[in-house]
Amino acid sequence: MEWFVYIGQAPTGRFYTGITTDPHRRIEEHNRNEGAKFAYDQGALRLIYTSPPFPDKSSARKREMQIKGWSREKKEKLIRGEWI
Repeated sequence: MEWFVYIGQAPTGRFYTGITTDPHRRIEEHNRNEGAKFAYDQGALRLIYTSPPFPDKSSARKREMQIKGWSREKKEKLIRGEWI
């Protein structure tokens, strides 16, 4: 099963980074308050980035944690395709 890292953006402009096997479904779940408290607090998320697929959950989680440690500027470059 393939896993993806995704980034959603709230109406407040804040980013939420997570992993899933289906980024579009996961964003819908967040927006139905079936996900992290972040979406409930920040408002409906919009999917703005999906990574290339990872072969397993562990690899996706490792990349997720890496991205979560980045500055907003670096995340924005990733979203724009200027950073790998």
